[in-house]
Formats: sequence, structure tokens, C-alpha cells
Amino acid sequence: MRTPNPTVLVVGATGRFAGLVVPELIRRNANVRALIRDSAYTERARKFGASEVAIGDLRNRQSLEHAVEGVDGVFHIGPAFAPDEAAMGVAMVEAAARAGVQKFVFSSVIQPTNTTLKNHASKVPVEDALYSTNMEYTILHPANFMQNISAAWPSVVEQGVFSEPFPKTAKLARVDYRDVAEVAAIALTEERLSYATLELCAGMHSREDIVSMMAEELGRPISAGEPTFDEWAANVRLPYNDDEMQLLAKVLGHYTKYGLGGNSLALRAALGREPRSLLSFIRELALQTAHVASRSQ
Repeated sequence: MRTPNPTVLVVGATGRFAGLVVPELIRRNANVRALIRDSAYTERARKFGASEVAIGDLRNRQSLEHAVEGVDGVFHIGPAFAPDEAAMGVAMVEAAARAGVQKFVFSSVIQPTNTTLKNHASKVPVEDALYSTNMEYTILHPANFMQNISAAWPSVVEQGVFSEPFPKTAKLARVDYRDVAEVAAIALTEERLSYATLELCAGMHSREDIVSMMAEELGRPISAGEPTFDEWAANVRLPYNDDEMQLLAKVLGHYTKYGLGGNSLALRAALGREPRSLLSFIRELALQTAHVASRSQ
């Protein structure tokens, strides 16, 4: 039975991705308790829409027990490429289960059983932990996030090149994380996605496809760059240490050989509508660029 006005703990509520879950929960009359590591982010959590804030650390079990006290649901997404990501996720599951939390949504990754990729395989122990609880769990397997294109957009506009360190012909399944956030909120406030494990994709596209869309929306040619990993990493300046960058390199090397397969059926069914397309995502970016340009004139 649906809990009216449930309270949901959102891990990473001030982040780029979990932060998108917060407004979707609020839209469904949920109260959001943001889990943040530092009280300095309290105001940011409030601006995102959280009505409560819990200070905690995924590596500190006692703080997690305090954070889950009295909540009806938990949304969990682990820190990318962290060496102890699995342990942190399992700790969150165990704390929620001990507290009698009703619902738990885990934002995992597409193809978590691809054990050649450590950051994929690190999700498996968390999923496994959920199976041995009495919580109504929902496991999400999102594809590559379209939001990653946003980070590259300024250089696309300035240089006319969209670069990724794998072949421009490789097709990747991608998803707009706003759709993932909506599915998560549905799972946390309704019954119909309980115990579901859902692959969340919105089609597969090559970089050749993507630059064609970019060119159409910007009204000028955009080319598909094919830098080496080191060349690409030097330009994007990601906040990862050397070990984490090696893990990322392995993921992108896998894309080089095999691409990233995915199917949109589950996402379409969960949303009850067509997923946001990559074309619509690029169109939004282009419209924002045009708006900024018009304001600067």
C-alpha cells in the first residue's frame, strides 16, 4: 500500500545525478531527507528541495543508522570509481534494512555482471545484499548518461568538435538521467515497480549520429573527434585519481571493442511514455546556447 507523503533519504542529494531525483520526489508529495557529508552543503540541499538534512558518511555505519531513522524509503547511488563503492552500498542497504525501511531504490549500472569492468562489478554485492532483506527494492540499470555530453558542450560550441576516446562508429546506449530520476521517484512512491530490475536506455547512437544531430541543431558543421584516452583526459580534467582514471580507461576501452548495448523497452514501460531522446537532449543544449548568445548581444 502506498505511504502518503513518504520521507525518502536521498544519498548524494546535492550531486549532479541524485539531485535530479529530489524534485521528482517532491512532485509526488514525498518529503526528502538529504544525506550529505559536510554541513557546508546544507543550504545547497535546501535549495534542491530537501526538507530535512542528515550529516553522514557512507563509510561510517553509525552515521547511516542515524540518517535512515524514521524514513520510508532510500535512494542510493554510489560514488563513481571509489575503490570501496561496494562496501559503502552494502552498508547503506544493511542500515536501511535494520531500521525497517520499506522501499529501497538502487541506481546501479547497465550490465553490472560485466566483471571485466570493476566499476560495473562493484554494483553486484549491493544488489545481492538487497535480495536478503525484507525491503521492497527496485534496481535500476541506467546506460551511459546523456548529461556527460553537457560537460563537453562548451568545447563543441567553441571548437566544432565532439570528442570521445573510442571509435566514432561505436554505438552506445545512453539515457537522460532525468528519466532515471523519474523512474526512481515512481518506485519510491508507488507499488508498481516494487522488486523490478530495470535496464534504462533511450536508444543507441554512434558519435557520427550525435554530431549529425549537433550540426542540425546548431546550424553548422560539427565533427567527431577520436582522441587517445590520454589526450582526451588531459582536456576534460576529471576529478579522479590515477587508479580511478585507469578504471575509466578500461571502460572506454571496452566501448572501443564492443560499444554498449541496451534496450529502451523497460524505460518506456516504467515511464508510461517515450523516454527523452538524445536528439531532444541536444536540442535543449542548443537552445540554451542560443539564449545565452542572444542575451550577450
